[in-house]
Formats: sequence, structure tokens, C-alpha cells
Amino acid sequence: MKKYVDYICEITKELLAIDSPTGYTKKAAEFVAREYEKLGYRPVITVKGGVLVEIGGERADDGLVLAAHADTLGAMVSQIKANGQLKVSPLGGMNPNNAEAENCRIITRFDGVFQGTFQLNNASIHVNGEYNDTKRKYDAMEVVLDEKVGSAEDTKKLGIRVGDIVCFDPRTTITDSGYIKSRFLDDKLSVGILLGYAKYLKEEGVTLSRKQYHYITVYEEVGHGGAASIPEGVTEMISVDMGCVGDGLDCTEHQVSICAKDSHGPYNYDVVTGLIRAAEEAGADYAVDVYPYYGSDVDVALSAGYDIRHGLIGSGVYASHGYERSHRDGVENTLKLLAAYCR
Repeated sequence: MKKYVDYICEITKELLAIDSPTGYTKKAAEFVAREYEKLGYRPVITVKGGVLVEIGGERADDGLVLAAHADTLGAMVSQIKANGQLKVSPLGGMNPNNAEAENCRIITRFDGVFQGTFQLNNASIHVNGEYNDTKRKYDAMEVVLDEKVGSAEDTKKLGIRVGDIVCFDPRTTITDSGYIKSRFLDDKLSVGILLGYAKYLKEEGVTLSRKQYHYITVYEEVGHGGAASIPEGVTEMISVDMGCVGDGLDCTEHQVSICAKDSHGPYNYDVVTGLIRAAEEAGADYAVDVYPYYGSDVDVALSAGYDIRHGLIGSGVYASHGYERSHRDGVENTLKLLAAYCR
């Protein structure tokens, strides 16, 4: 599996370098589609902007969808302030505590890209006596533009306007010890894993017993990514998303997590049981956990009315929605589980 893990790490780095907060995902989707094409598949961009790929397999009346999402957290300009700096509104669950002092890019609709930094209002600690006591929330923070502006009019002349997208630096690095550190591993690491799994199937000549599709959604972070475009004949959908790591959970960054329940309720009992059995048969290092604050594309698919069984797995990721960390081991164990379960 090592060569596929190597590929996953490299393709994930490339995807992480493409800004794709919810609502601004076209370039990331096109990149993913091209990669599937290079592997010999025929992806389709859905009307909504996701990527749907028929992978192959025999039984079309018992189809399986593996879903991951390419959209990430970000922000949108909500006000150009009197001082020329930008007030922003979050896209998805970007916590301002985790984004403070992060470099960012403002994508204008017609006038190019500008640089800035997301800072506390009056961010100089030698000037601001309330610095330590100020609660980090969006009303108390601003994007400081790397442009010579002193008024709202100065900023508007640059072409920046309300509704422009703000993208935060991912700061991706892979350590010699195998740790993968970046913003937005949720869920671009899983997109890389699905691409690696598709590469494995093609190069190893695996014949699947049931029709399989990969579905890369682009609105998961705002709750409707998996609500449409599931092909006819599909009876099961598994979300390949980040596995949670934290107090009270068993999973580590070195494992694949199998979720038994999240904040929407339990996952399909038979699917979870089958995933556990497959992990043990494959010798994949795994953990079964209950996620207290979580929702997935397969939860949304059920809410949209699809009559399917559902499951959720993913490589363990620490510091979710912050500066996240996983490990090559977690990637490999997720790949092993997919290969064993989806035969």
C-alpha cells in the first residue's frame, strides 16, 4: 500500500493548495475531475458543482457511493469598514480563535486577488489594554489588507466588495515522521484517499462485486453537500470524512475511525458491523467512536429522503476545524478498510 499512500499524500498537498471554501469550489472540483480522468475514469461535474465518478462493479441494483467533500471553511466579506479593513462572516464552522493572525486571500469578482491577515481589532498588545480579555468573535475581528488603505472608499477603489470570498492559508507540511499537518484536512485528505483507492483499483485490476461511485461534494460544510445527485440503484452510502480525535474518544491519528453515532443519530447497524469485520480481516488498525458534535454528507442524504444504508469512516484527525493533524498510518489504515469492505 505504500505507493498508494505516497500518491495520496502528494495529491492531497496539491488539492490543499487550491482555495475552495464553501461557495468557491470550481477550481478544486475541476482539479479532482482531471485526476480521476488521469486514472482512467470518466467523472461528471454535477449541476451543483460536485464530482460524480462511476468506478465500476457488477451489481447495479445494489450500488455503493463513497463520498468525500472538497469544500472547506473560509469567510466572506460582509462589510468594508470606515478604516478600510474588512469585516467578515464565516463560511462553515471557522472558529475565529483558530483563525486569528492567519494570512488570507481576498478573491474579488472582477479585480484579482488581494492579501491580508485576520486580526483582532486594534491588535497591537502594547496599545490595546483589553487585548487579553477580548473574546475572539467575528464582530471583534477584521481582515487587515496588505494595501495602503485608510478609508472604505480606498478599499472599494481596489475592487473589493461585500460578498467577496476570503480564503485562509492551509500551511500544509508533512513531517519526516509521517505527520500530515494542515488546515482543511477535513476533508481534502479523504478526497486524496478516494483518489488513491481509485488508483489502487485500476492498477491492481480489482473487480468489484457491486457498482461503486465516488461522489466529491462541495457544500458539506454548510449542510447540503450530499442532498442530491445520488445515482439510481444505490442502496448504501459511506462518507469518508475525518475521524475525530480528542478526549473521550479512542481514535488516534494513526488509525481509521469507524463512527457508530454522531449528533444526528446512529449509523446503520449492519454497515458499522460490516466495517468492523472488514477492518479486522484486513488487519487495519481501527477504533469505533461516537462523535458528539458532527454531521456528515450521508446524514444529509437520509434527510433528503434517499432510502439507503449509511456509514462513516475516516483517518483520525486532531484539532478539527483548526490547524489539523493526521498521519500516514491513518491514511493507510483507511485505505486498507476501503479495500477490504468494498470488494
